[in-house]
Amino acid sequence: MQLPDYDFMSDTTEETSTRFVTFIAPSLKRFDLAITNTNRFYGKKLITDLQSGKTAIIGPDDLEEEGYLEHTFKLEEDEANELAQFLYFVVGTVNFTD
Repeated sequence: MQLPDYDFMSDTTEETSTRFVTFIAPSLKRFDLAITNTNRFYGKKLITDLQSGKTAIIGPDDLEEEGYLEHTFKLEEDEANELAQFLYFVVGTVNFTD
């Protein structure tokens, strides 16, 4: 079987590292996260909520954007604030790789 005539914009493979974290926030909301470090996305990290399967590319600037975590991970405001507090320690400062 032959692959259809796709117009690939990118197709790369790279070594990454992933940190798996499970914690209970003060509101008793449980978070199960996979945090992937990659050389792509200008130093931002891939954050996956393993419960919902939702993934976002997140850096410090995204954490400052009002409603971003609520919308992306379908969280209540207080849950998003707790997640943001944790993620501030995880994403650190953005390192440009280009």
